[in-house]
Amino acid sequence: MFGWFRKDRAPTKGPDFRSVDSPAKAAELVRGGEFQRILLLPSEFGGEDIAPNCVFVPAWAAEKKAGIDNNIVRKLVSEGKVSRYRASPKYQGKSFVPSAITIVASDPGSFSITINIWGDALEKE
Repeated sequence: MFGWFRKDRAPTKGPDFRSVDSPAKAAELVRGGEFQRILLLPSEFGGEDIAPNCVFVPAWAAEKKAGIDNNIVRKLVSEGKVSRYRASPKYQGKSFVPSAITIVASDPGSFSITINIWGDALEKE
C-alpha cells in the first residue's frame, strides 16, 4: 500500500547499478575504466579531494558534469551572474553510484540542471 515492503526493483530503463554497493566495488569499476571518481565541487571552484566531496559515476556522466562546470558555470561566474555552487547527489537503494546529480549555481542569478544517471532518475525523464 505505502511501498513499505517493496523490494528494490530493477530499473525499467537504462543501466542498473544496484550491485555497486561498496566503495571497493565502485573503485573496481574505476580501475576497469568504466567509471570515474569525480569531485562534486570541482577543485577549480575550491573543492577538496575528500570523501564527502567525491562520487563514482560512469565516464559519460563525468564528462557531462565537467562540460557543465567548465562551459556553463565558469562563464556565469566570470560574468558575475553567479557566486554560489552546489552539486547534490541523489542515491537509490544501497548503491554508491548516484542516480542523479543536481547542479545549482546562484546568487545573484540562478542556473540549475540535473544529470540523470540511472534508476528512478531516468524514469522521470
